[in-house]
Amino acid sequence: MKLSFKNISKTLLRNLFLLLIIGSVGFMMALGVDAAVSDRSPQSAEVPRINLLQTGKQFYQSGRFLEAINTWKVAAEEYRSRGDSLNQSLVLSYLALAYQQLGQFQPATGAMNQAMDLIARQQNTQLIVAQVLNNQGQFYLIQGQAEAALETWKLAEQVYREISDRIGEIGTQLNQARALQALGFYLRAKTILEKVATSLNNQPDSQLQVTALLNIGNILRVLGDFTAAQKTLEGSLAIAQKLQSLPDIQIALFSLGNLAQAREQPQVALQFYQQASGENSPVQLQAEIYQLELLVKLKQLADGLSLFRKIQNQLAKLPPSQTKIYAQINLAECLVKLSPNEVYAAAKILANAANEAKSLGNPRAESYALGRLGALYEQTQQWDAAKNLTQQALILAQQIRAGEIAYLWQWQTGRLLKVTGDKSQSILSYTDAVNTLQSLRQDLAAINQEVQFSFRESVEPVYRELVDLLLQNNPIQPQLQQARETIEALQLAELANFFREACLDVQPRQIDQIDPTAAVIYPIILSDRIEVILSLSGQPLRHYTTKLEKQQVEIVINRMRQSMRRTAFPQERLSLAQEIYGWLIKPAVADLTKNNMQTLVFVLDGSLRNIPMAALHDGERYLIEQYKVAIAPGLLLLNPRPIARSHLKALLGGLTEGNGEFSPLPGVKAEVTEIGATVPATILLDRQFTTNALETRIKTLPFSVMHLATHGQFSSKAEETFILTWDGRIDVKELSTLLINRELTDSPAIELLVLSACQTAKGDNRAALGLAGVAVRSGARSTLASLWMVSDESTAEFMVQFYQELLKPGVTKAEAVRQAQLHMLKQPEFNHPYFWASFILIGNWL
Repeated sequence: MKLSFKNISKTLLRNLFLLLIIGSVGFMMALGVDAAVSDRSPQSAEVPRINLLQTGKQFYQSGRFLEAINTWKVAAEEYRSRGDSLNQSLVLSYLALAYQQLGQFQPATGAMNQAMDLIARQQNTQLIVAQVLNNQGQFYLIQGQAEAALETWKLAEQVYREISDRIGEIGTQLNQARALQALGFYLRAKTILEKVATSLNNQPDSQLQVTALLNIGNILRVLGDFTAAQKTLEGSLAIAQKLQSLPDIQIALFSLGNLAQAREQPQVALQFYQQASGENSPVQLQAEIYQLELLVKLKQLADGLSLFRKIQNQLAKLPPSQTKIYAQINLAECLVKLSPNEVYAAAKILANAANEAKSLGNPRAESYALGRLGALYEQTQQWDAAKNLTQQALILAQQIRAGEIAYLWQWQTGRLLKVTGDKSQSILSYTDAVNTLQSLRQDLAAINQEVQFSFRESVEPVYRELVDLLLQNNPIQPQLQQARETIEALQLAELANFFREACLDVQPRQIDQIDPTAAVIYPIILSDRIEVILSLSGQPLRHYTTKLEKQQVEIVINRMRQSMRRTAFPQERLSLAQEIYGWLIKPAVADLTKNNMQTLVFVLDGSLRNIPMAALHDGERYLIEQYKVAIAPGLLLLNPRPIARSHLKALLGGLTEGNGEFSPLPGVKAEVTEIGATVPATILLDRQFTTNALETRIKTLPFSVMHLATHGQFSSKAEETFILTWDGRIDVKELSTLLINRELTDSPAIELLVLSACQTAKGDNRAALGLAGVAVRSGARSTLASLWMVSDESTAEFMVQFYQELLKPGVTKAEAVRQAQLHMLKQPEFNHPYFWASFILIGNWL
């Protein structure tokens, strides 16, 4: 296969260049090393030892970890020989971090423990104590102990506050946000960042504000809050301009370029990088490298070649450093894209990067360079050399416990073994890669800073290719079981990537424990076929295949979605619905009939989420005429309980009036009024339906159904998935926050969330992922929503019928949806799938 390496090198660069672009104080904040150290050296130290401390920090910052260790070891010994245990402890805490970078965890732990023992014996040493605690927090975070890191940074913050050290206090608060992010607590991390930003607003313009705002903006970008990141970074730039600090201006422009890349605005990003890369800019090399990548992406090859030569000349004059190594890695990739025949020259650049990383004692950089070189040999089909280099890269990554790198080389090893015919070992390597990704799930948001679609290049294929291998050549039950688990894991990974966090509550559920009359259907779209796994209660898994190229599959799915329009001819619509029925249902009909299955639950993959399963057709009847139908983001995410009908109450909200962007919805008034006559309800309509009013009712009212009849959009991007209120928008994360805060009280669980006037974003073939995201993160056990906008009149009729059915004893949510759809089918004016198939039930169908 032909592999794009862009995501591999750029992801690391975005992490490591961040440390090099935010100034000395900002560097210490981002790294977790004490911010105050760069400005205030220990008072009792003589000049030579002060220089050793600072020199070691310079070595560390440039990725020269061996030199940093050797320097700090000398400094620590000098402090020990003079009886200065206070400063010895500080140097030892730095030494521990350097050992960690080399994967030498035993001496790292020993140095940190010794540092903590020494400061425990001191009196009146708050500043050094805070500095060592800050380093210890970073030590814990690298070890994967985010909770311990968080608690340690809280202690450091307290000490800094006691000695009125504002710089150190802010640094530890930013570090706490990093720890909370690693734990998946997005909201708490964001709260800390907002608190810091607010406190800075009350301060006069200063270098501290510039650096802190820059840090906050970059973290917000990683968390996916692009609007807040833009505002914060622009604030940092404005202050830097007032202070006339050209280096800080260039660094802020560089960060705004990174944000534009994350927002998929390549032309905007290119302009920012060009502004940031002036002569003597502290980010000149990094900005030029990113410019080059964008020029290649935008097919501006002549400009790209010119810039390539410029960068190559610059690198030739630079001494080895971490920045230079990663620049060379990206440069090699760009060279292959600019001139495909220059593979040898690219390999030479990568080999030089690996050698320089080795000479600096930087195993992380060396692993990347070797692994990328192995990928280049994979491209040229030099399998033995590729395997050897990939194995070297993997060993280095595992030695330093860098799972975010190791999974890449486990995946690469799997590909190499597959192409050379060793299927069983290939499956083992792919399995290792998936297991590593699962262990990283909470950190993927931070690791994967290209956000959203780089996930499709560097994470999603690992799962898909493993399923592909497992389902080849008549798989046996263990392979089918693993394939199903891998599909479930991919669903979770997609949602974690959607939200930039991994705090989804997952527990294994057996289908027969949920509903013995339900069949679960797992389709997955592979490059050359559609595979389907069928799960029936208490029985072995079934499996069937349709040979069809992915491109053709996507065309048929897209055409079926288009055929749902009111003007589509029946022949066109039904032929497409029958074709997809043939892929997903027809091979299972005998088993479904024999086992008397009544409900079909689909765990859908990719663009299949964009079409209504209820509208599939067997040539005589729609699927909904034969079965209850539900969608599940994965059985792992289900909370399988039947609806509690006693004391059922609803909160209804809606908008009838439009604005410039959204059309009026005059039928909403009748919809909420008629539902309110069917179910006891509180109604917020038009001017009453404000964000604050909705928040107040959510917090205070005991309801179990929330029905929102308002414009909304589902998108593959969380920040573009929202519902409309009278005075603004509520995005999916804000809605989640409102409902989660309600769960902290004794309010009844939300049984059902209904979004009756929403639609998937146009031009986004993964937009239904946003619908799944809303369903999972709302906290509601079930979500009923529309894939496209339907006429007001038919929506009102459908919804009223749905609630009437739902209130009947023994009727499940899936059956209520089915009966409402059948009711529409029987009416000549509404029997087109446009009117009834849009509504899909996600989550618990009981």
